Amino acid sequence: MLPFFPVVTLAQAFPLPFPSPSQSLPRVNPQELVLPRESLPAQPTLPMQEIFQPQEIRPLPGQLDTVPVLNSNSPEVVQTDGILTSTFPPEGKTFPNAHLNYAFQGRFDIFSHHIARTRSGTPRTLFEAILLNNPTSKPVTIEILQGASYLTRPDASFIQLPAYVEDPLGTVYAGPGSRVMNDLLRGRRQGALPRMTVIQPGENQLLMNLPIPVNGSPGSNGRTTLMRLQSNGSVYGASLAMFAPLTEDGRERSPTLEEWQTLLVKGGLAGPRDLPPTPPNVNVFKVFYGRVSGVAIGSQWLSMVTDVPKGDRLTIPKKGRAFSYGLSTLYRGTFGTGQVQSAKLLARYPDTAYQAHGNYGIQYSLTMPLYNPTKQRQTVTLAIQTPLKEDKSKGGLLFYQPPENRVFFRGPVRLRYTDDTGITQTRFIHITQQRGEAGEPLLTLNLPGGDRRIVQVDLLYPPDSTPPQVLTVKTLEDIRDASR
Repeated sequence: MLPFFPVVTLAQAFPLPFPSPSQSLPRVNPQELVLPRESLPAQPTLPMQEIFQPQEIRPLPGQLDTVPVLNSNSPEVVQTDGILTSTFPPEGKTFPNAHLNYAFQGRFDIFSHHIARTRSGTPRTLFEAILLNNPTSKPVTIEILQGASYLTRPDASFIQLPAYVEDPLGTVYAGPGSRVMNDLLRGRRQGALPRMTVIQPGENQLLMNLPIPVNGSPGSNGRTTLMRLQSNGSVYGASLAMFAPLTEDGRERSPTLEEWQTLLVKGGLAGPRDLPPTPPNVNVFKVFYGRVSGVAIGSQWLSMVTDVPKGDRLTIPKKGRAFSYGLSTLYRGTFGTGQVQSAKLLARYPDTAYQAHGNYGIQYSLTMPLYNPTKQRQTVTLAIQTPLKEDKSKGGLLFYQPPENRVFFRGPVRLRYTDDTGITQTRFIHITQQRGEAGEPLLTLNLPGGDRRIVQVDLLYPPDSTPPQVLTVKTLEDIRDASR
């Protein structure tokens, strides 16, 4: 059975269904590229000041849905053949502990984020496969609702972008995680993916069989994949890694379905293994979250953000004040709300994360019916911010000025709202934020007294980002014209 994604030779570039970002933008090295310290140019440093903003931080209403996700992110850097994540049953396998024994049925997602890296010698091309199995006695139909898979190079290099870029066409991204989230936020299915496929009883089928090529040593490249699927029967799934087999004349070729099946049955977990996580509820200063490999529960966080549960309004703050809702809050990072939004894991490997920290690939769909309870016109702003991570309440948020030179969020956000002229707007904005960055408003609205205005915010939490962030509503001291 041929894979759905086309297998490409090493001289070819993976097809780009959409235009690349403008080449006039300055490019930077990918984050995962390891460079000797002495080769890095000296960077001017400015003294960072801590800026405390007193305001209320609220738990985000709503919760994750119950859609299961095959989440494959450990080991992040893959340097040996093996199993990345397998939900196949352990019976008949050489390494039964490499299989988590979970069957998907109905709606489920597959998320994968891995890096190939070489430090010396001639690089071998790493291939990644997504393999599905029908264990039943009837054919199973798989619908690919949405999906995309991109490499860092050549598909989505880590280019340097402004903090905010309007992106009506979906051509602005930095890194494969940013680009994949961009596609799915727009409801796209990458051109190489079929709308559906049928797996016959007892058969395995490749959903993906794609390279992660590395040019030169040292060097690295990454691939991010996210698919939203629907099945009418039970299926097992696995994310697998294999270096390209060689032909008789020493050239690399794509692995076959039979070779992937052999790896699934006889192979162990791929390596090197990531640093194991700190056990929960252990009183230590520094927590290692670990990387995720297993079956997580939750594809979307759907929320009506109102004053009270089942309410119909979100009362804006008083003049000069603000309140925030956590986004992707996690263990030891709840801003005093006690709310851990990280997806729970139904199955995991002992040396991987206890929860799906970061909620990579999870969609936040938030509806905010902003309400002005006063008789005067009020100017309200909406912003995504990246404050310093805190777990206990300090009565506000802590930022750096200037922000630390470490990107903590890069990805697209969709806004839907009615502007001050009564026109319904849909805007896509790519955001790049550094650690401790308070940011600028994504949206400014002038609300007449008694007005109720619905704003919808959607984002898929992007890989290559570091949680948590907050969504902040602020009422300005003075009325201003809407600038966004």
